Amino acid sequence: MVKVKIMPCLDMKNGRVVKGVHFVNIRDAGDPVENAKYYEKEGADELAMLDIAATLEGRKTRLQWVKNVLQAITIPLTVGGGISKIDDMAELFDLGVSKVSINTSAVKNPEIIKEASDKFGKEKIVVAIDGRRNSKLPSGFEVVIKGGTEGTEIDAVEWAKKCELLGAGELLPTSMDGDGTLAGYDIPFTRAIADSVKIPIVASGGAGKLEHLYEAVVDGGATTLLAASIFHFRMFSIKQTKEFLKNKGIDVIIDN
Repeated sequence: MVKVKIMPCLDMKNGRVVKGVHFVNIRDAGDPVENAKYYEKEGADELAMLDIAATLEGRKTRLQWVKNVLQAITIPLTVGGGISKIDDMAELFDLGVSKVSINTSAVKNPEIIKEASDKFGKEKIVVAIDGRRNSKLPSGFEVVIKGGTEGTEIDAVEWAKKCELLGAGELLPTSMDGDGTLAGYDIPFTRAIADSVKIPIVASGGAGKLEHLYEAVVDGGATTLLAASIFHFRMFSIKQTKEFLKNKGIDVIIDN
């Protein structure tokens, strides 16, 4: 059985960690370096850091933010936001980033997935799939880009299959409908993506109770659990989360 990993997510804006609901209504969630140190100490397996305004502002990821966090932790860091070229990825990998996450740039130029996978190795390439419900599409889910501000009319499940074929090593589906709501991951969305591919799935968007994380594994098919609000606002600790999952029969890494 694959060990399930816990991955707090630092959504970044103006140098601060922020958290929104449905990708809007942003509120402050603290300093990125302090949060990163805290999560590593707490037992996080990996960290995600997403520069949520980069694509909308037409710029690259702020490298200084990434450097600051990397200097504070030893656990793997996945970085996303504003990555549109192979050179952008190379810069991040040179800094010590473990994986890059691409979304808008992959939708606009799918070949970048293959190019990146061939150059850096598929295990370093994550494709984030932001989705929302759209009954006109076969799966019922549409890919959205540019921080959820632009629809694409692309079926999310078909896109997931294409990403795998092109060489993505991992997929990170986030439901706009669930994001920040604390009402639970969008299990039908996560499961639809998981069932369509063989690569690992990161559940994202909407965790509010420990049961939601369990459901993401058992019902959603995820092997990494990304969460923000429940950790940033100290609703649950990572230790609590792992102990809960372990007691429910989920194989997690617990550091003694």
